[in-house]
Amino acid sequence: MTLTFWGAARTVTGSQHLVQTERGTLLLDCGLYQGRREDARRLNSEFAAPPTEIDAVVLSHAHIDHAGLLPKLWRDGFRGRIYATHATRDLCALMLRDSGYIQEKDADFYNAKIRKKRQPRIEPLYTEEDAAGVMEHFVSLDYDKPFEPLPGVECVFRDAGHILGSATVTLTVEEGGTEKRLGFTGDLGNPGRPILRDPAPLPPVDWLISESTYGGREHEPVDMAKARLAEVVKRTAARGGRVVVPAFAVGRTQELVYALDQLENEGQLPPIPVFVDSPLAVNATEIFRQHPECYDRDLLEYLRSDPNPFGWERLEYVRKAARSKELNELRTPFVVISASGMAEHGRILHHLRHTISDPRSTVLIVGYQAEHTLGKRLVERRDEVRIFGKTHRRKMEVEVMNTFSAHADEPGLVNWIGDLDQSRLQRTFLVHGDPERQTALTNALASAGVGGAVSSPARGESVTL
Repeated sequence: MTLTFWGAARTVTGSQHLVQTERGTLLLDCGLYQGRREDARRLNSEFAAPPTEIDAVVLSHAHIDHAGLLPKLWRDGFRGRIYATHATRDLCALMLRDSGYIQEKDADFYNAKIRKKRQPRIEPLYTEEDAAGVMEHFVSLDYDKPFEPLPGVECVFRDAGHILGSATVTLTVEEGGTEKRLGFTGDLGNPGRPILRDPAPLPPVDWLISESTYGGREHEPVDMAKARLAEVVKRTAARGGRVVVPAFAVGRTQELVYALDQLENEGQLPPIPVFVDSPLAVNATEIFRQHPECYDRDLLEYLRSDPNPFGWERLEYVRKAARSKELNELRTPFVVISASGMAEHGRILHHLRHTISDPRSTVLIVGYQAEHTLGKRLVERRDEVRIFGKTHRRKMEVEVMNTFSAHADEPGLVNWIGDLDQSRLQRTFLVHGDPERQTALTNALASAGVGGAVSSPARGESVTL
């Protein structure tokens, strides 16, 4: 069995790992690289193997940096099966089509921009039609139910606790009369978070591919989240300002809404409106309602007293662009949660443009912010930022909360890896992390004496297992 690292190698985006066995070839994840335009076009243009030679894809979850290159895989000739959990399949049906729409609009915008320069036009990476085509190849499965993505190769999904439907993966392969087992975290969740169950343990594995997003970092205690959220809303409302929250449409938005719903029921919110301004988030919330099999015990218990944990009287889900624009004309305090999570595109940019110079308002950062994004520049509290090509003085307050992180922090990763059978675990490959985060996690695993030999493979690096 040969393992080739292709995406999310020494970076935090574009998850893609090629597994070649005597029985065939499969991809673990097929994620879109998200970053600077030039890098993204180059890194998203090639796969670790010709798509026509890939027999199957095993998908850990629906986030675009793990699933967003599937329509291009199909466009370039892949016709195998894509295995995912039921909730992941439903989210992908929504998110991949949305991504195809963005790809088309991005190409249109670029081509219009260069029209007078007589430069070559670009084609979208893929289209909404490609997204619809690849969805026909999905096979959805339950957690903890063995299946064979390749003949004689057994695979099992276990709950990763990251987003709705997220899964860790174990592959068991018989080669040369020997059983070999590879584990893959996908993105591992932060224990104790609302809505979802904690990450389930893996059985003994020989090798592990582990994410490393928060190596060297420790999150605030999860039980502080609601209290801090309430304090930010109260403080900002008292000043007459707005709370503007860039949030990923899938996962983070629903957690925030659920926390605000609880605070509303507890009488801890000021009487101001809350808006979820993202058509994708609105649709994703409906999918959350359809998959109670993914809920943790606390939410199932909460449903007994509140059958609608994602809604209350002063919450409005905004679909139409005209209504979104109306929000910026309001003169009273409110909370708006909008995509994208790193404030790189979408309606959140319009809300930030209208509030960035208002000292009464607050931008609440609740997720990981990659380098070279507006979200990162806000986290750094820069005095000036560019929005829609125009420089703005930042006067609004910046509040950063990592309590809502959907990723395990360093102690969480070390503890979860430490619970594996260390007598069998030979090697851990760190992916989905910046180099400094991977170095920190490598040192932490060594200090704990877990993980076997630990390395951070580069893009294109192959190992024989």
